[in-house]
Amino acid sequence: MRTWAFLDWCFFGAASVRAGMLGGCLRVLRYPYAVMRDLARGEINLRAMSLVYTTLLSLIPLLAFSFAILKIFGGRRDLEPIVYELFRPVGGAAAQELTARVVQFASHVSSGVVGSVGLALLAWTLVGTIKKVEDSFNFLWHVEQPRSFARRLAEYTSLLIAGPVLLVGFVGLSHAALASAPVQEVVHLPLLQRLRGTGISLAPYVMVTAFFTALYMMIPNTRVQWRAALIGALVGGILWAAVGKMFTAFVVYSTRLTIVYAGFAFVVAALLWTYFGWLILLAGAQLSFYVQNPTYLRLGLQQLRLSSVELEQLALKLMYFVGRTHVAGGRRWSVNRLATELGLPGIAVAQMAATLERAGLLIVTDYDELIPARDIGRIGVYEILDIARNYGSGHVAPRNLPVPPVDRLLAGVEDARRHRCGELTLRDLVDEAPRPALQLTPRQSSSR
Repeated sequence: MRTWAFLDWCFFGAASVRAGMLGGCLRVLRYPYAVMRDLARGEINLRAMSLVYTTLLSLIPLLAFSFAILKIFGGRRDLEPIVYELFRPVGGAAAQELTARVVQFASHVSSGVVGSVGLALLAWTLVGTIKKVEDSFNFLWHVEQPRSFARRLAEYTSLLIAGPVLLVGFVGLSHAALASAPVQEVVHLPLLQRLRGTGISLAPYVMVTAFFTALYMMIPNTRVQWRAALIGALVGGILWAAVGKMFTAFVVYSTRLTIVYAGFAFVVAALLWTYFGWLILLAGAQLSFYVQNPTYLRLGLQQLRLSSVELEQLALKLMYFVGRTHVAGGRRWSVNRLATELGLPGIAVAQMAATLERAGLLIVTDYDELIPARDIGRIGVYEILDIARNYGSGHVAPRNLPVPPVDRLLAGVEDARRHRCGELTLRDLVDEAPRPALQLTPRQSSSR
């Protein structure tokens, strides 16, 4: 705890807000620090382990479903190189054996089951698997509301049908373009031959980055900016390449796996690599979230707990900003923009906005903009404070045991609050002119 507290002070303390190279470096290093901190706390690791189990259940059905779709277009054999790329870090011979077995099993399932009720069962298994992936991404993105069942079924089924066709089509077009006569004539030049070799060696990593970018933008049930998704995918692709090479070297030069697990060593290596793959994918998604929502960098995956005083301040400031924009005009406030202005994680502003919306004081539009639900001259300040004070924690309410001295004291405090707020409305707060700053006369300054 002391170590994490010290690192928190280093990356989010006074030195990180200073101008200059040191402050800029600390602000950039916040991002890898936040991802490593979240990995160390274990929530991402548990979800990666769960997805390894899910992958084992869904790999054969996914390939069988893809074979059944690609059989219509005559491209079912084009999936085998893609499966090999998935297992290549396990090692040359082991990767070929795993690829051959998986493709063989999937081919038998595809030819024997698909086409009847089995097709629906395979689709159901895959939809459930993708739902687990979506739940993991929603957890990283602090999304509480998942997709509806109808939307999930339509989008995931479309993805399962169109995904293999687009992937194999892209690979086929690339091979056709490289094998065409004009390209073959051009690539015989020495410089272009070197560029061609570099492009072929970088092609798998480019495909991994593009695949990660598509996942980061499509799977979370929220709007993900392409810039944030691309940054997370680039880092994820680099990690995938680096960890893949290290894992291959470990499998090739380590004899302990073969001694302990004998013939099952390649299965254990495949499980380990699947775990590392999901861990890299989730870490990239976490980085994408931080790039788009930097106010969460310090909070991370911890549950946000605001005191009653902070909740009251948040409710009043939120309504004040919305009311002032409603009167003065200008760009409407959104949840993310208001969270940046207040220096709070977006989940705090989103939850308070939802509470005020349920109370009939606020409206959250389809574009995530905040507008008053009624005339701000009819919204009392005491009403806003009362809503913030009664903000539910989600726990079971304690038994209301009457204690006369305590009850009288609390009633007096409540009367004083109500009397202080009086008939003050949100319109009065918005119309109140700001007080001028205290100016010291030269005599007062010299006396001090």
